[in-house]
Amino acid sequence: MSMNTITLSKAERMELDQRVASRAGRADDARRARLVLLLEAGHTWAEIRDKLDCNDAFIDRWSKRFAAERLAGLFSRHAGQVASTLTPKLEARILEWTVKRKPLDGATQWSTRRLGEQLGISHMMVARVWRKHALQPHRLEGYMASDDPDFESKAADIIGLYLHPPQHAAVFCVDEKTAIQALDRLDPVLPLSAGRAERHGFEYYRHGTLSLYAAFNTKTGEVLGKTAARHTSAEFVAFLTDIVVNQRRGKEIHVIADNLSAHKTAQVASFLEAHPSVHLHFTPTYSSWLNQVELWFAKIERDVIARGVFTSVTDLKRKLMRYIRHYNQAPRTVKWKYFDPTKRITSTSAVTVH
Repeated sequence: MSMNTITLSKAERMELDQRVASRAGRADDARRARLVLLLEAGHTWAEIRDKLDCNDAFIDRWSKRFAAERLAGLFSRHAGQVASTLTPKLEARILEWTVKRKPLDGATQWSTRRLGEQLGISHMMVARVWRKHALQPHRLEGYMASDDPDFESKAADIIGLYLHPPQHAAVFCVDEKTAIQALDRLDPVLPLSAGRAERHGFEYYRHGTLSLYAAFNTKTGEVLGKTAARHTSAEFVAFLTDIVVNQRRGKEIHVIADNLSAHKTAQVASFLEAHPSVHLHFTPTYSSWLNQVELWFAKIERDVIARGVFTSVTDLKRKLMRYIRHYNQAPRTVKWKYFDPTKRITSTSAVTVH
């Protein structure tokens, strides 16, 4: 290895000699000072390796730093720790980058590590700020804004039925869960075991589909269910007839339904004319969240349909109806609360469900 040429001033040599001879100084400071003195004396890298018990990387790094910065270059340059104190200014900076800026590497959202690296702070500090302000950049929710010109009046009508239902009347939330597939797995299901989740084979056989009509009683939480091969206006009228039959004769019935065309046919109009005690309330367009039965549909999807194995359409029907019977043994109502009753019901208002 070739020698480095170093020329020291008198003051530099005195300082380096003091560091080498010092008993109170740090050993690594003395070692670096001795390296420079050996280089100035004309020793080769091989000789310096033997004398200092070091490697070529050590000699190269510190000789270059001394050549560039002289004595100042021999001070240790510990990388140090990232900021460990969360100041209001730093918290505001984290929030500003999280909400208003996008990652510079082209990613669509921040992670704690990506933002921590960008700001030069600990990713755990980013996580604490996100937790404090309930920020979850990894999550994405879809929405559909209602374009119904009568949104306010329709929403107010339905929420009024939930909060202040008419006395001696029944309020039902009605809808259809269509095209439920009777899927049968071609491979056996491997059951849950310690350290291993339940496993389903990827291949399946379709036995057919059916639709499930459900009427959720907002007062009792009970569900009246019926399956059908197709969801037609005739089936909807037949289901409305089942609701009427299951109530006391002449009792006022309010039915909340969506804007499906099958709910607005001449058959439905004839049924309502023949049954003046039945009142149909339509949710605004793209506002299925106002219909409480959708919450119950999510429950039966999670409990029965999503992971179910059905050997036939008949088997699917049997399992759906069995679930409804067991659910009705201990039904639960929905606690519906308008987020801010002091404000008008608009498309930007929020409804929370507990």
